[in-house]
Amino acid sequence: MRQLFDKDTWAEIFQSIRKNKLRTFLTMIGVFIGIYIYIGLSGASKGLDNGFEKQFESVARNSMFVFSSTTSKPYAGFKTGRRIQLKLQDVEVLRRQVPEIMAIAPRNVRGIFGTSPGVVSRGLKAGNYSVFGDFPEFTKIAVKKIYDGGRFINDTDIDLERKVCVIGERTQKELFDDDTDPIGLFIEIEDVNFKVVGVHKFAGGGPFDNDGDIFIPFTTYRKLYNTADNVAWFTIAAYGDVDVVKVEQDVKAHLRRIHKVDPTDEKAIGAFNLGAIFKKIFGFANGLTFLSLIVGVATILAGVIGIGNILLISVKERTKELGVRRALGATPSEIRNQIIIESLVLTMLAGIVGVVCGAATLKLLDVMFGGKDFPYTNPTVPIPYVIGALLLMIVLGILIGLIPAQRAVSIKPIDALREE
Repeated sequence: MRQLFDKDTWAEIFQSIRKNKLRTFLTMIGVFIGIYIYIGLSGASKGLDNGFEKQFESVARNSMFVFSSTTSKPYAGFKTGRRIQLKLQDVEVLRRQVPEIMAIAPRNVRGIFGTSPGVVSRGLKAGNYSVFGDFPEFTKIAVKKIYDGGRFINDTDIDLERKVCVIGERTQKELFDDDTDPIGLFIEIEDVNFKVVGVHKFAGGGPFDNDGDIFIPFTTYRKLYNTADNVAWFTIAAYGDVDVVKVEQDVKAHLRRIHKVDPTDEKAIGAFNLGAIFKKIFGFANGLTFLSLIVGVATILAGVIGIGNILLISVKERTKELGVRRALGATPSEIRNQIIIESLVLTMLAGIVGVVCGAATLKLLDVMFGGKDFPYTNPTVPIPYVIGALLLMIVLGILIGLIPAQRAVSIKPIDALREE
């Protein structure tokens, strides 16, 4: 341990490095590449994780959207091509039959799926926007960020069929003056006055939402557009510890039974399963992290072995020098420690440079892709992972240094002094 803090020891190490700069550089390349790959791939997988979490941060992980289409098979006297219409009554059946469902929200909309947008105006300002008919339970699945002073649709709005609405940021900018607080004021939807009770901030609430959306009570939407008990689709969230793919299959099976659809008809009832997509994405990211670990450790090991081989050559070249040191009284442990410390220095130096370069690359990627449409945000490597990699390099550096160190100790002073 004392030799580690001896300035003569370090002077000899740096002298050896300076004498063989090219060889030292080539020796360190393997370890550098290994830690660089490990940091790069681990950080990239974390960036993907963060990117998708941010893009869908307000949506429940185990969520899905279930919708209807036309039948592709005849069944129970019905012909092929029959249009299936989801109903409000389906909700209670699904709640009873699929206990894994945490929340289910029937939804209707004007402005997407080929429907004409809702005509919305305030005074002389007007525009076309997507108008959704919703229940309060929707916010259990896709959280809506409402600005201070406002609120989302509540149960009283549903029960009393109130003419209230929640508008988006873009809707507010386009229909109201900059210094006007819209809360409590009115807009016209299809020539009917609606009181604004909230302004929502768009935060990726699903594949069908944007910053211009307007939300009104489902029951009010039903009267406004005369949709009766028809439902465009169900937004469903399952409990976090269940198989979301099986929940989707169960929901579709029960809906096929309710609406008299062939049990093998996969086209009549469709679904967009965010939970399954999340599972695949995070599985890919975890696989990428594991791959980075395997490739990184293998490359580091190869690099450390290269350092050991180079040190063996160095010991051979320094045979006479080592013999002189032994003749002057250097002990075998001092010679051994000298070589081990040199191995450790080369390993750690290459590793630290690899960590710094890997972190710089991740920062560059974050600048290039972070905050843009590509789901990639804040690519970082947990500190324990970095420390673990550095500790691994320390252990490997010491172990691989023992081989040339033992070779140096085995040299007899008299034989070394005869070496030409």
